[in-house]
Amino acid sequence: MPSVLSAVRAVIARDLQVVLRSKSDAANSVLFFVLVVSLFPLGIGPEPALLRAVAPGIVWVAALLASMLALSRLFASDFADGTLEQLALAPYPLGALVAGKVVAHWLVTGFPLVLVAPLLGLQFGLGAEAETALVISLALGTPVLSLLGSVAAALTLGLRTGGALVSLIVLPLCAPVLIFGAGAVDAAASGLGAGPHLSLLGAYLLPSALFGPWVAAVALRIALE
Repeated sequence: MPSVLSAVRAVIARDLQVVLRSKSDAANSVLFFVLVVSLFPLGIGPEPALLRAVAPGIVWVAALLASMLALSRLFASDFADGTLEQLALAPYPLGALVAGKVVAHWLVTGFPLVLVAPLLGLQFGLGAEAETALVISLALGTPVLSLLGSVAAALTLGLRTGGALVSLIVLPLCAPVLIFGAGAVDAAASGLGAGPHLSLLGAYLLPSALFGPWVAAVALRIALE
């Protein structure tokens, strides 16, 4: 029997293959993020000081909304075709398999945001330190969005209004991520140092990674009963 780690890797590879078959769905989150962030400088105006002041909040709000676009579909297709039942019956901890699905979700929706964020930051005139803080904060914060979103997606699985409920559940939970992420970029741009904010993001990521997949697994088993 393959090890648990091999099973998790298989889940990640399988979910990535499914996403790559529908490349338009995979690109929706990135395109939404790019469009939202790029339109704000056009609407606000070319004042450099104003753009630098609003950049952290704009980028992080756009990242939060972009990450939420695909949350309602995280388990929906597997629930509809019976794959989720097979995962629940597999001789592996369901929490570990859910963690694999969360990793795949982050690789599709979160990691691309981390890659394109520095280019978008140039539109707001962010300096090197602020750009670095932006990348690190997104690298720490976007996995939290996927982890918390997986719990919300599992809790609302099978409900007709699941998409709206996911947003209602995730937004309050992700408020600290938004505050600390934007605060890190703002502190770096002001020369105060982003270390405390990044440490708080890391502290929020750790329990989310340890407990999020297992809480989602419990919710999935309840939905399958």
